[in-house]
This record gives sequence, C-alpha cells and structure tokens, in this order.
Amino acid sequence: MTSMLWRPVSTTATSSSPSLEASNMKDVTVDSEDGVQVRATISADFTNDERRVTEGESSCSVEKHSISVEVGTSLFRFIKGKGGSTQQKIEEELGVKITIPTSKQDDFVTIEGTSVDSVTSAAEKIQAIIDESVNSRNLDYSHFISLPLAIHPELVDKLIKFQNSILGNEDACVNEDEDTTENKEVDQLSKENADVAVELKVEDGSAAVKVNLTNIPLVSYAPKASKSSTSSDLGIDKSIFIKPKTFHLTVLMLKLWNKDRVKRATEVLQSISTQVMEALDNRPLSIRLKGLDCMKGSLAKARVLYAPVEEIGSEGRLLRACQVIIDAYTEAGLVLENDAKQSLKLHATVMNARHRKRKTWTKKVDSFDARGIFKQYGSEEWGEYLIREAHLSQRFSFDENGYYHCCTSITFPEEMQVNVSTCK
Repeated sequence: MTSMLWRPVSTTATSSSPSLEASNMKDVTVDSEDGVQVRATISADFTNDERRVTEGESSCSVEKHSISVEVGTSLFRFIKGKGGSTQQKIEEELGVKITIPTSKQDDFVTIEGTSVDSVTSAAEKIQAIIDESVNSRNLDYSHFISLPLAIHPELVDKLIKFQNSILGNEDACVNEDEDTTENKEVDQLSKENADVAVELKVEDGSAAVKVNLTNIPLVSYAPKASKSSTSSDLGIDKSIFIKPKTFHLTVLMLKLWNKDRVKRATEVLQSISTQVMEALDNRPLSIRLKGLDCMKGSLAKARVLYAPVEEIGSEGRLLRACQVIIDAYTEAGLVLENDAKQSLKLHATVMNARHRKRKTWTKKVDSFDARGIFKQYGSEEWGEYLIREAHLSQRFSFDENGYYHCCTSITFPEEMQVNVSTCK
C-alpha cells in the first residue's frame, strides 16, 4: 500500500489595502454589491495562493487540502507520462496540482486541491499508475538477494581466463607484442641500410642496363594478425559476459521502488538470520560448480549460459535456507505475485544476452551461438566453494571491490558448531 500523509493547508482571505499595513491581522466587514455583508479575517502579509479581499468585493476563505504520496524516484516518470501528459490530464480532470520533486532524495509526490474528494481521487489514480508500472516490464528489478561467489579470488581468476579464451584476448595480446617487435626490427634494418648503393653497368652495343641486386638487403614483412570476426559473427562480445567480480547465485529478485520498501527489505533479512542458520543446521555449506548449461533457447541461439550448482553432501540445506528467505519476503508483501509463483533454480550465470550493449534499441530477441563454448567448457570443473553470507544487493551500484552494493547481509556458518554437554 502507498503511504499517504494528509497535510491540511490553512488559507485566509487577504487584502493589499494600505490601511491594513499597520496591523498584521484585522477583522473587517465588507459590503458587497447585493448588500450582503461579509466578515473576514484579513492578513497584511499574503501569498499568491491566498484569496484576497478588497473593498467592494466579497469572499469567503478557501480551505485547501494536501496529500503527500510516497512514490519513489524510479516511478516519477510514469506519473509524469510522455511530455508530462499523464500528470497534466489528472490535474485538469480533478482540478488539483501535482508537485513532483526534482531531487532524487525525495520519494514523495504532493497533491493539492480545494476538496478532500479531488485530492483523494488524484491519489487513487496515482496509486493505479504505480500498481500497473511495478507489475510491468517497464520497471526493472532494483534489488535482489544474492549469495556472493566473487569473494573467492581463485574463481574470479578462472572466469577471467574463460572470458579471455572465448574472446581471443590472450592471442590478441601475443600478436600485438609480436607485431611491435617485428616493426622495431624492420625499422632498425631500414636505418642500417639507408645508404645502400646500386651498381649499374652498361655493356657495349647494348641499350640494356644490368642491375646488381646482391648488395640490397631483402626484408620480409610478416603479415599482421587480423582480428578474428568469429566471435562477433556468433553474437559474442564482452558485454554479454557476467563481470567476474560480481559473480553470485540469485535467490530472489525484488522491485523496491522507494526508501520505505528498501528499509523493510533490510529489516526482513536481518530478522530471519536465526531461522536461516537453523535451516543450515548451524553447519558450513559448500557448493560445486561443474560444466555449463543453457537456460533459454538452444545452444545455437542461447540467451543465458550458466554453471549448474550442486550442494556438496546433497542434504538440501541450501534450498531450505533459501526458501526461508523467500517465504519471509513474500509474507512481508515485498515480492510481486508473479515472482512468488516462480520455483527456485539456483544457478551461476556466466553469459546473458540481455546485457548486450547496443547503439540502437531493437525489439528483436537477442541470442548468441554457444555451441563452440559448450564444446570447450561443457564439462569444466569450476571448483568447490563455501557459501559465507547472503546479501540484499542493489543492482547497478557497486562497492569498492566491484561487487554489488550491499544494503544488508547475514552470515552463514563457516565452522562447525559443536554443542558441548557436561556429563556427571
């Protein structure tokens, strides 16, 4: 539910008459044209929003109402609409004024009007816009619950080598060094033989000229290594690889579009730390990453390539702990209905075509040819790794180590906890 804060605006009738400047507030009686006397409190210090009363005019003080609706900066664009059309339509239809803050630090939109009904109706329309937006693909996920794997340097190194191998960066570096060396040798050879003489001889009775080339050094230029277009032809470029320093397992995706929801999400994770530990039997948990698999599409037209996850010991403790987290967020109302229906499939994504950087936007479904990658790394042993903690991670924001910004976290057991009982 959207948080609303009623802020009644007190407005009084005012006058710009010079005779009132000596006093800040006076009670006056004004005769109108129809003979009706109107009594009003008049303030000498008036604002543009206050109703003015001058001699020969009558007016009653106008009561204004204001509501502050907590929306979130990520949703402001939906309330404004294209070119401000949505905002303008609500204002004209209900006779209200909607103020959207320009600062990214303020999550509240203010609605002002002359009646409670008009302000309430505007707030309901804004709530409908919010509901529609958060359930659509137009609003991306802002946070997620992650199990960081990038905390293991050896795994990060393997991912970097994997990426370089697929992109051919290692060969490119070698070729570049070789080219540089060869060019230096050729330049040096040219300088040493810059003054080589050519011997010309003309035989008697012959118009032909013989040239002795024995003293001219023969230089062979090694062909420059051309960049292979294989990767680009297969739809593979650096942007679709997951950054090694952000490598993780995803437990749950969240749309936290304002500060209140972020705060609640932080509190939920902290509150279930004990339950998660119990689901893990208070024992360390390790996983094994082996091979590659395709999540969407075929290998020829892959969209997501990932390393399957296997819990060492196969006791199901990891899935139980993850389910505790999912249930807690669902009960707190922080999980969208469609996401709550999804079954959990833990995986470590290594490539995702959705991350591709394009110069122009297109509706075409993006994919890449992963057959060659699968042939080479389909049974790759990535290693065994300890799961040390769970994070509430913020997307598109990173810490000093390159991992996603952590809003809060809970730790997993790293050592066996033994209950010692005293025997009598």
